[in-house]
Amino acid sequence: MANGRRVTDEQNRSTAIVPIRVPDESEQEDPRLSDVDEWGRSERTRALARTLYEPVYSRWFRTEWEGLEKIPARGGALLIANHAGAIPSDAPVIMHGIEKELARPVYGLADYFFRTVPVLGTLWARAGGVSARPGNAYRLLKDQQQLVLVFPEGTKGPSKSYTDRYQLRRFGRGGFVEIAMRAGVPVIPIAVVGSEEAMPILFRLPSVARALGLPYVPITANLFLFGPVGIVTPFPSKFKLRVLDPVHFDVPPDRERYSKSRIMEESEQIRAQLQEAVYGLLRERRSIWFG
Repeated sequence: MANGRRVTDEQNRSTAIVPIRVPDESEQEDPRLSDVDEWGRSERTRALARTLYEPVYSRWFRTEWEGLEKIPARGGALLIANHAGAIPSDAPVIMHGIEKELARPVYGLADYFFRTVPVLGTLWARAGGVSARPGNAYRLLKDQQQLVLVFPEGTKGPSKSYTDRYQLRRFGRGGFVEIAMRAGVPVIPIAVVGSEEAMPILFRLPSVARALGLPYVPITANLFLFGPVGIVTPFPSKFKLRVLDPVHFDVPPDRERYSKSRIMEESEQIRAQLQEAVYGLLRERRSIWFG
């Protein structure tokens, strides 16, 4: 019996439940193995991109800004701009300039197509590119209070030919306005001059684009002048950017529905203001290359 009790006691001790101590947050290891955030953005990649792109920004495009103080130092805001160039230079110029001058990261929304392109998709994500989906924009603006850049013209802007330069295309159904309303943030328009001449499209190949599943296949002046390297080499046009006054919407955020007519009206007003600002910059410009 004694032996039996001893065995039972040992069994009880061996099967006893031992409480597991869960380390607090300060003791838990970061599960991420790199500096890549949930959107795919890497600060190390951004730092490298800033270093490599700075000569292009400052010496090739000789970028000048007006009204940068209108972009808030903190809090969410939806930045919009006119869009142009076969491979648009306006997005990296805006993102680089704001990060350089204001020390704020900018997340650029782009068509999901870019995320599917091997290598380019990963590089775009590491540099701050995010798929242009309403849910992504809302979380960045409302939950994380970030600066988000979107081009309401979509692919219609950079795919237009040089003969239609600086003629803003329709802003679709005004989805960017609804996102800003829902997130409770302002829309800040940015007029850009210089992007149309950086990589002007002479004509497009729609049948080739359809066969390849691409939004458009452009034939640019750069390709004729520089040969194959012209596919990715922009002309050194002078870039000037003008930040317009923030547009605030006097509606409560997170409503279930917003007036479609109000959204379209606000979208068209913003488009008209941006178009007029672009014309203003063009009237002031004396030279494509020297500003």
